[in-house]
Amino acid sequence: MKSNIKILLIFCCVSIKITAQNPIITHIFTADPSPIVHKGTLYLYTGHDVATTEDTNYKMADWHVFSTTNMATWKDHGALLSPGTFPWATGDAYAAQCIERNGKFYWFVSTFHKDDGVSKGGAAIGVAVSDSPVGPFKDAIGKALVINEMTTDNKHSWDDIDPTVFVDDDGQAYMYWGNGSCKWVKLKSSMTEIDGAINTFKPENYIEGPWVYKRKGIYYLVYASRGEKAETIEYCTSDSPTGPWKHQGQLQGSVTNSFTTHPGIVDYKGKSYFFYHNGTLPTGGSYRRAVCVDYMYYNPDGTIKKIVQTTEGVAKIK
Repeated sequence: MKSNIKILLIFCCVSIKITAQNPIITHIFTADPSPIVHKGTLYLYTGHDVATTEDTNYKMADWHVFSTTNMATWKDHGALLSPGTFPWATGDAYAAQCIERNGKFYWFVSTFHKDDGVSKGGAAIGVAVSDSPVGPFKDAIGKALVINEMTTDNKHSWDDIDPTVFVDDDGQAYMYWGNGSCKWVKLKSSMTEIDGAINTFKPENYIEGPWVYKRKGIYYLVYASRGEKAETIEYCTSDSPTGPWKHQGQLQGSVTNSFTTHPGIVDYKGKSYFFYHNGTLPTGGSYRRAVCVDYMYYNPDGTIKKIVQTTEGVAKIK
């Protein structure tokens, strides 16, 4: 792997000079990437693995925000959110996604709920809000948006994880999430209230980590799927955000040295990018992951060509 890395501390931020390499973030272990574009800058929201090499399970302390204008130099804006931001929460910082609406930034997160008078515990989804993509963020509603008791199709306590939110052209917002089954619900325009019943379905080989977006009239549902030994990425398409969904097959094979992988997709400056994580950093692994990005290409009919995983990464945008 060829790299040219220069770390420059500026106040609380870290600028990382990278010449086309994967993983793109190397000074900490990161996972579950979620990109958005705002005013010409690409912002990347990630989890943060802090497990030691001896740990045998996930330890995810907080969520970080990175930014770039050229896909080569990434600024770490720090840990801008953690489960401790939410008085009702406990446990680890599972996958999350931040989106913009009406000048505000809503960061939908998954963590665990305290055993209290509201919930008996288990995975839950919260939402934080800020006037800026780099915070400060605060708990938007003072309670969880989804708790374990609201979904009963799966009996395990960690099924309400990995939220992704999509706002359609008509302004209707939808949230999708789930481990073991994919769930979706409409959100009110406030982005902090559920509107109607929670719906559940099971895309082929679905495990977790959905990512929903729309491109040229086609709706895409991309998710972590059941591979032979480790997760892979598969996807479906539809002409509606509520389905029915047509299975289109595998998009990405299993990644190096990590059981999980997680999709994050964005178009930026005329190119399409596919973010994911693997375990290829020194001392890395399934509990010490690293975010990567490769190019994403579409066929004329809107189907997606299989992702080619590289160590070279993507070229710098000039």
